[in-house]
Amino acid sequence: MNKVGNWRKSSYSGNQTNCVEVGALADGAAVRDTKDRAAGYFVADRGQWSAFIGAVKADRFVR
Repeated sequence: MNKVGNWRKSSYSGNQTNCVEVGALADGAAVRDTKDRAAGYFVADRGQWSAFIGAVKADRFVR
């Protein structure tokens, strides 16, 4: 398994714990729940992560 480095959460989250964190991988990203870090994380390869970020920026998700 790839080593995840530098877990980060959005600065918009402030002190909230109902967030997700993103960690850097050599070939993509890992995502975990801030309030339950022990539950593990899922990974996305570079193409999957790029597609996800593109969808977020294009506002293709229901709020």
